Amino acid sequence: MAHLKPELTRRELLGRLGLGFGALGLADVLAWGGDSPNPLAPKGPHFAGRAKRVIHIFANGGPSHVDTFDPKPALERYAGKPLPVETLKTVLQTGAAFPSPFKFRKHGQSGLEVSELFPHLAESADDLCVIRSMNTTIPDHDGIVLINTGELRLSRPSVGAWVTYGLGSESQNLPGFIVMCPNGYPTGGAPNWRSSFLPGAYQGTYVNTAHVDAQKLLENIRNPFLATADQRTQLDALLALNREHQRARREDVQLEARIQSFELAYRMQMEATDAFDVTREPEPVRRLYGDGLQARQMMIARRLVERGVRFVQVWTSEGQPWDSHTNLVKEHRRLAGECDRAIGALLKDLRQRGMLDDTLVLWGGEFGRTPTVELPAGSGRDHNPYGFTFWMAGGGVRGGHVHGATDEFGWKAVKDKVGIHDLHATILHLLGFDHEKLTYRYAGRDFRLTDVHGHVVRDVLV
Repeated sequence: MAHLKPELTRRELLGRLGLGFGALGLADVLAWGGDSPNPLAPKGPHFAGRAKRVIHIFANGGPSHVDTFDPKPALERYAGKPLPVETLKTVLQTGAAFPSPFKFRKHGQSGLEVSELFPHLAESADDLCVIRSMNTTIPDHDGIVLINTGELRLSRPSVGAWVTYGLGSESQNLPGFIVMCPNGYPTGGAPNWRSSFLPGAYQGTYVNTAHVDAQKLLENIRNPFLATADQRTQLDALLALNREHQRARREDVQLEARIQSFELAYRMQMEATDAFDVTREPEPVRRLYGDGLQARQMMIARRLVERGVRFVQVWTSEGQPWDSHTNLVKEHRRLAGECDRAIGALLKDLRQRGMLDDTLVLWGGEFGRTPTVELPAGSGRDHNPYGFTFWMAGGGVRGGHVHGATDEFGWKAVKDKVGIHDLHATILHLLGFDHEKLTYRYAGRDFRLTDVHGHVVRDVLV
């Protein structure tokens, strides 16, 4: 009598029981993508949003709003004198009023006022929606994590992770969420782009854009031991073995995801090298952006969203580069000079390609800076969380528009205040989501990016 192999071994039976419970936990991941085991498959939002993708330019360190996008001529009357306002607590000691050394001019049909620090960006004034009433509760650089996640004390998913969780990615050959920061991590490090309790597929992929060579931007992008054709043959053989293994384990969605990860890694070898290689841009485009690190970062950002990456975050640099406690005139002029042309070019390039209408571009830091001079040096400004500026462009926001206001000196937001959760709720709304309904079940409760806070700032919407 022939020996019959049992349908399931004891180990396989236990494994299937475990996978059954695992599949229950995966239900939330698949809820947005139907039956697809690929968590980055494109998904529909709650309603038709104006924006399909996001480029977030993070001016880490805290640029001064009164020197960039929030002119305060009243400071001139009190130059060198104490301000007649409530004294607000700052990290360090500040003294007399410090009028901006930079001139402001009105630009575009809207007459939007922009500092001389950003002449190229000012050419797109009619595309900018400037929020002058941002405020936060965090007076130090830990606020960077708050801006990115909505929470400071506990681990929470980043904005980019929530966006890719909700929408998936339009590219199956690149990560859905890419973070570009040259020469190392900013303050707060990787928690600024982590997925936290969301599945790891939604975490940001960090790229050190200090590398000029596209081959070095992503580690191990090339297999040094196999030619591409041989690697494809090897991967096909591995795929056949994995499919044979999978046939007896139809419930194992994690195995399917792992198979797809091998395929994505292979496809990225071609697509990523192309996306990060700005030398492939035509000469007129490279001339538009200019030279240097920021030009390269902005060109790459456009190339990535053009290829379907859902969320791209571009950092000015590692650490806190805009943190001008001293030598503000020199440092702000240098920093703005490094990025102004490139950011202005990004907006123009997106508009020329017909992409600005459905690409949301954001710029801002973790706080602003005081309208008073920092002591004892007397050449810079301290942190100011009570009132600062963010601007948005494209993606369904009102161009050439100013929302909210700080007081006449720029100390604190006094009109139509916008908090971090309000900003996040507005971003999600522009992408087609009700921020109260985009949730993920974890540890027995439904979490959302805005926690129990946040209101959509409807005044900035088209």
